[in-house]
Amino acid sequence: MTKVLFVCHGNVCRSTMAQYILTDLVAQAGRSEEFLIDSAATTNEEIGNGVYPASRRKLIEKGIECGDHKARKITPKDYDKWDYIIVMDEENIRDVMRIMKGDPDGKVSKLLSWAGKDRDISDPWYTGDFETAFQDILTGCTAFLYTK
Repeated sequence: MTKVLFVCHGNVCRSTMAQYILTDLVAQAGRSEEFLIDSAATTNEEIGNGVYPASRRKLIEKGIECGDHKARKITPKDYDKWDYIIVMDEENIRDVMRIMKGDPDGKVSKLLSWAGKDRDISDPWYTGDFETAFQDILTGCTAFLYTK
């Protein structure tokens, strides 16, 4: 089983969108039993909160089921549990590296790097652009799935 943890700042926008987008993609591919997918935050700001309403609306608009995920913070124990720790931007890579005290097994990557792009996924919490975030996350998740 391939275990994937998506990570962003608060775990209510980008990482949860990635969690549900990849879950949908693997279901469409008939590969749900091959993956365990979750998401987490690098901060305590949103712990316990559900998916941000605008993220939920965007997923529903695109026909993607959105569950009842509650934000949680990544912990050092997550490093051993997950095969891939996929983050949305450089700031969160730095935070994950600090929390995990490094990446000796090369598990940490930026989502768009899977699609050959060296850029961040902008945080729609601040930009308000949930469509661009959705499209970037879909691009990264699709590329990730087809390498696995």
